Amino acid sequence: MTRPLLRAALLATVLPTVTLAQQGVPGAHFIENWDLDGDGQVTLAEASEKRGEIFYMFDQDESGALDEAEYNLFDETRQADMDANEGGHGNGPMRAVNQGMMRAFNDADGDGVVTEAEFTARVEDWFNQMDRSGDGVITTDDFGPRG
Repeated sequence: MTRPLLRAALLATVLPTVTLAQQGVPGAHFIENWDLDGDGQVTLAEASEKRGEIFYMFDQDESGALDEAEYNLFDETRQADMDANEGGHGNGPMRAVNQGMMRAFNDADGDGVVTEAEFTARVEDWFNQMDRSGDGVITTDDFGPRG
């Protein structure tokens, strides 16, 4: 599959149908993508499963690692998703989502290649950064203003 076609296919799987996200609810786009059972909250198990799916989606050569080209495609696809939803993830409530997907966060040994083990090992740390309420689930409330 050519790079532009692959990118389009990946975007189609990453971009959700829009409901709450269209209404400007902070974190709704994340919940729509990551809430696998549709109960309005993301558990650690759901985050682990979804991160695994994302890893395999971008591991084009099925080597068990995201090399520079594969991670660059992941970054490009994430950026397109960020630009299309919730005003981007660079700042504000979505910052933790983006930070937990960045190569620097996931490349534990700093060799520029992110293995499946490195990527999945960071799930709990990433999840805890987003679970601002500390209740063990992520909901749109975790993306709202701090109270």
